[in-house]
Formats: sequence, structure tokens, C-alpha cells
Amino acid sequence: MDSNFRIGTSSNACRSQFHPVLVLNADYRPLSYFPLSLWSWQDAIKAAWLDRVDIAAEYEKVVRSPSTELKIPSVVVLKDYIRPKKHATFTRFNLFLRDKFSCQYCGAKGELTFDHLVPRSAGGLTSWTNVVAACAPCNLRKGSKSLKQSGLRLRKSPYRPSAEELRNLGRKFPPNFLHESWMDFLYWDAELDE
Repeated sequence: MDSNFRIGTSSNACRSQFHPVLVLNADYRPLSYFPLSLWSWQDAIKAAWLDRVDIAAEYEKVVRSPSTELKIPSVVVLKDYIRPKKHATFTRFNLFLRDKFSCQYCGAKGELTFDHLVPRSAGGLTSWTNVVAACAPCNLRKGSKSLKQSGLRLRKSPYRPSAEELRNLGRKFPPNFLHESWMDFLYWDAELDE
């Protein structure tokens, strides 16, 4: 593969390097919704060249090397199916996603931390059922007190979400950039015909 590709249009060169590529599993569903499964255009062209993906949609922009001209892919589909995880990994990001990026005490959005319902100093575990997203003021107010002692009330009890539930929740938080060629593959808010 020629590694000297330049980006451009059929009529003139374009200096922009921002051409993310949506990556779909072999079943035509994104590998992840949040964060959205994206590759750089260079990785997508390499994967297509190595016959690991099919190109489902393209940008109008082209890349050129001395011997080749290709349209930049905007959507690629893996040839081999990657089985989605069945269990959600307990991470800060997944916890915030489960709690819809809002404080579970007051509903504030923005800069969040997490809070142990049963404080660690009292033997509380760092687990799906004992940790919630919390804003800094609520977290400071609760401190190492129990929920009852703090006077705070939970908006929703913590629970262990399934991986599928987290994938579906991720669909509600579209990224800042959505290329028009991606819309047929994402179904953000599409209503089905009756």
C-alpha cells in the first residue's frame, strides 16, 4: 500500500484532516455508541486494503498517492463479527453512563465524581450497587456519613446494568459530529413506520 496519500477533492486540495470513519460490526451495528466507534480515515483505508472491512459509504473527498486515487470511507463494516460483551465492566465512565451523567442526589449535570452510599470507612465496597454519580457539593455534603445521616435522598437506586443497557443508553448521547452518511446506521431517534 502506498503510504504517501494526500487528501483532496476531485477539483482542488483540501487541507482538513478531520474525516472520521464510523466502524460497524458485521451485523451493521456500531461496535459502541458512546463513545461512538470511530477510526481515522487512514486506519479505515488500511483495513480496506487488507480486506478486513467493506466500505459502506464514502465522503466526497479523495486521497491520492502517485499511483492511486481513493474516496475516503465514511462508514466501514467489519468482515468478522465481534461478539459484544455480555457483562458491563465497572468503570467510572460506565457508572456515569448508567446514571445518565447526572448527580443521583440533586440531578446536576456537569463535573461529576462518584460517591459510596455505604462509605468505604464503614466497609462499603466499590461496586455497581454501592456507588453513584454525584456532583462535588452533594459529595462533600454526604462525606463519610450514611445516606440517612446526610439528609440526602437518592433519585434512583444503584444497580448493575447489562452491557446491552449501556449500549442503548449510549445511543442517547450522540457525539458532536455526525456525518449524514452515518444516519442510516445509527438510528438515534428514528421512529419506525407502522
